[in-house]
Amino acid sequence: MRTHFCGLIDESMIGQTVTLCGWADVARDLGGVCFIDLRDHEGIVQVVAEPDADNPNNAAVIATASQLGYEYCLQITGVVRKRHSVNDKIRTGQVEILAKEINVLNKAEPLPFHAHENPGEETRLKYRYLDMRRPEMQAMMRTRTKLVRELRKYLDDRGFQDIETPILTKATPEGARDFLVPARMHAGEFYALPQSPQLFKQILMMAGFDRYYQVARCFRDEALRADRQLEFTQLDMEFAWVTEKDVQDLTEDMIRHVFREVKGVELVNPFPRMTYAEAMRLYGSDKPDLRFDMAFTDIADLVETSEFKVFADIANSEDGRVIALRAPGAATMSRKQIDEVAAHAAKYGAKGLAWMKVEAEGVNSPIAKFLDEATLAALLERTGAVAGDLILFGASSEKVASDFMGAVRLKLGKDLGLMRDGDWKPLWVTDFPMFEYDDEAGRYVALHHPFTAPAVNDIEDLKANARNAVSRGYDMVLNGNEIGGGSIRIHNSQMQSAVFDLLGINEEEQRAKFGFLLDALKYGAPPHGGVAFGIDRIAALMAGTESIRDVIAFPKTTGAQCLLTDAPSPLPDEQLAEVHISVRPKAAKSE
Repeated sequence: MRTHFCGLIDESMIGQTVTLCGWADVARDLGGVCFIDLRDHEGIVQVVAEPDADNPNNAAVIATASQLGYEYCLQITGVVRKRHSVNDKIRTGQVEILAKEINVLNKAEPLPFHAHENPGEETRLKYRYLDMRRPEMQAMMRTRTKLVRELRKYLDDRGFQDIETPILTKATPEGARDFLVPARMHAGEFYALPQSPQLFKQILMMAGFDRYYQVARCFRDEALRADRQLEFTQLDMEFAWVTEKDVQDLTEDMIRHVFREVKGVELVNPFPRMTYAEAMRLYGSDKPDLRFDMAFTDIADLVETSEFKVFADIANSEDGRVIALRAPGAATMSRKQIDEVAAHAAKYGAKGLAWMKVEAEGVNSPIAKFLDEATLAALLERTGAVAGDLILFGASSEKVASDFMGAVRLKLGKDLGLMRDGDWKPLWVTDFPMFEYDDEAGRYVALHHPFTAPAVNDIEDLKANARNAVSRGYDMVLNGNEIGGGSIRIHNSQMQSAVFDLLGINEEEQRAKFGFLLDALKYGAPPHGGVAFGIDRIAALMAGTESIRDVIAFPKTTGAQCLLTDAPSPLPDEQLAEVHISVRPKAAKSE
């Protein structure tokens, strides 16, 4: 139907007859001369319908052009010529098409929004096919396509095998709820959609495939937010006969390659390394944003004998942490702005946020009267604060204080304009804790997943020191976003059983849920490890959007709905009966 794409017409084609297909982005009738901006996925080109003595069909062309509506679907044949008024804002701005024939392929009724508008998200998702016609969305989806293409190319060139793993599989605990699928041929039994291909890719290493990858669809039934979806795409990878450094070196080079090819960005070589303990101590986050400094300063020893009871009590508690965060030049913040930061901190567990402005005359702070001159001097010296700076203080248990002060740091970095566009700061975070203790459940839970190898090889040592055990896990972080995570895996069945024991999974449950894995580990399983990268998250970073929904063709809302297809939706009883399911009526709301 067409000979060329609209957005690729250029000066080398002047004098040629071309046939284009696209949408009427703009149609203007100036009284005998009509201008049409014709748009396809490559861009826009201007088409002109004007008196043309050489075209016997000219009257029909002008008549059709004068009646065109917004988003009409058109086929236009014409001659490329030099444009009279150059438009440097578009790629085709040096040329235009003199229309010889215009064929309306399909009319468009009045649209719910214009392609150059940015309506509310619900409208965008309901009419996703219109939303994705917008050039901004086309560009973001194209970025995603380039990313996946370059990842595949890089891995194919290095001997990785692209192997598909099952979508209908067995429910296994990996930190989130499974999506369950009733098995029609096995009444009362269920498949689960995979949260990741984790166990299958480990078994592929035991099967001798050595280097595996897959652009995998994964599913987690969990709360949604800007960087999380019920179904998502990850680049899944596994290597046999490797250490952490082997995995990290190759994948780091891969990420440098895709940023170079897709974005024209050269990432630092090598990526810096930071332990989990160091990241939490300095930034209160296991995915610190290093585009700006503002590291924490611990001051518990300076205030443990102070008259400020809030600080002193926490400083003297076993698990207490008192943090000072210096914001350079932020003493100009108003009390209202500081209160907004405190309200933000409260969302992450803060019961209060003390502050201190450093001025030429001294310090200005509601808590200054509780601190003697020596303590104030020590605070300023340790934090490096000078006149014009603001110091914010957080005090609570170590975890809570780290969490809310980490959130405060990020808010200040954004509010003060410290995060520069086009600045890319990757790093590896390593040496994660093996377990977290869940007080409510009264047992340990895996920080990554239960197949991550501990740093120690001795089972008795692991059991004796489980609370402080370190794993062989690692995450790749970019600008405060975890874009990939992985680990060296357990390749010994006794160690795997011991880890299950520590997680409260008894022997009977181990056999029921993981018997196939424990058996496979007995038959010469090689040392192996891997990593998974979030395609959606990397694409969003590359596209410059904060929401992964902008780089997913058909995402769900934060309410876990597809507004385009109205899913999820109820099913008729007959269809439910086929899969041996009955739905209990909703419980009536209490008065």
